[in-house]
Amino acid sequence: MNVRNVMPLVAAFVLAISATWTARAIAADTTPAANTHFKFSFGPGAVPDGYTQVLPTTAYSKDRGYGFDLGTQPTGVDDGGADALHGHYVTSTRPFAFSVAVPEGNYKVTLTLGDPKGTSLTTVYAESRRLMLERIATESGKFATRSFTVNVRTAVISPGVSVDIDSREINSLTWDDKLTLQFCDTRPCLCAMEITKVDDAITVFVGGDSTVTDQPNGGIGTWAQFLPRWFGPAVAVANHAESGETLKAFRTERRWDKILSQLKKGDYVMMQFGTNDSKATGNNPIYPASHPDSNFANTYSPANTDFRTLYEKYAAETQAKGANFVVVSLMARRNMTNGKIANSFGDYPKAAATAAAEAKCGFVDLNTMSTDVFNALGPDLVGRAFSDGTHPSNYGGYVLSRCVVEGIKSGKLDLAKYLVDDTGTFDVNHPVPMPDDFKVPVDLSGGGAGAARGGARAPRGAGAPPATMPGN
Repeated sequence: MNVRNVMPLVAAFVLAISATWTARAIAADTTPAANTHFKFSFGPGAVPDGYTQVLPTTAYSKDRGYGFDLGTQPTGVDDGGADALHGHYVTSTRPFAFSVAVPEGNYKVTLTLGDPKGTSLTTVYAESRRLMLERIATESGKFATRSFTVNVRTAVISPGVSVDIDSREINSLTWDDKLTLQFCDTRPCLCAMEITKVDDAITVFVGGDSTVTDQPNGGIGTWAQFLPRWFGPAVAVANHAESGETLKAFRTERRWDKILSQLKKGDYVMMQFGTNDSKATGNNPIYPASHPDSNFANTYSPANTDFRTLYEKYAAETQAKGANFVVVSLMARRNMTNGKIANSFGDYPKAAATAAAEAKCGFVDLNTMSTDVFNALGPDLVGRAFSDGTHPSNYGGYVLSRCVVEGIKSGKLDLAKYLVDDTGTFDVNHPVPMPDDFKVPVDLSGGGAGAARGGARAPRGAGAPPATMPGN
């Protein structure tokens, strides 16, 4: 076959390939985008225009893309006969969860709460036990509308590249493709919900270890889990902390790559490390023995060298994106000598402060503030702030979140202007609430006010104190 005969065949082949890719491109362009705006009306009765009705029997399914989840459903409903938005609700004597399938991003959630014929009291958690609304009360016939913003994420960074999540995180609410809300308290009454994806919210990315992560179970809570409660809808808290983490491991497991892929100008990165960075030897059971981060010797950072240098590197990379970096010194352990908290972290708290000064970034001295709070509680009550010798209870996490907020304010961070009106002030020497007055209710995991007395098992890889330490 000569060239003259081949050319028409080549041209036909090129045209066929071109047509195929054009068809694919058209198909891609016409594929419906994932829904990122929802309006739900809960309970029987009239449904407002533009809303989707949700009955107590509406269970979440992948095909439906929304519904009551985690094996829960409301046990009570009412059709009060009032207007379509406020005339009906769902409620329950036990916590219940509602999920919506959404792409990752920040979502503003607006809830209508209340009962046309009775009182209500509602507390709301998002994703893996992040406190969003605390005890919103309404009188009979009155309603409350509250908004907050939830960060939803998956482990994917780019095609073929993902965060190296550990076994504890598989199938967790943190890394799935749903926005999940939990409703609880003595009488939560949910009337309506609107969910809208927002691109202009300030995201506060959090890095850290088990004293910072969104603890999924029981009586363990951290300041980062309670931090969203203190911010209005202009701010979303994205807690990337995980048990067993160190400043080095946070990079090798691509957790930092995930944050950098989403970090934008005006966002914040807050990091609290040191609990595990100080370990020069030992096994980190979060990962199998074949994993490089299963040996703490591989992620050890001496306080006055690598630890400081790594913090400064994180700060520089954050600032290069036009975002704000904040070092948080690690919380004190329950290590009392003669009735007072003693430092069990050597130079790490001071190294965190030095790194912040060198990097010219924000600093929250949680080590000093937590020491003051625990000393104020005294030997008789300090155990109520811990689940063991290292990890805070839900009560402990709550008061530590108050400390972090005070650090944001005293550090004159611009983030402070987005705090909610009822934030008030917190005196570390006279902590309020005291343990007996802590009323944040239980969630589906059983963690809440009733779990504030401690005694929960420490998470794996948690950096527990030496066996001789009181309370361990």
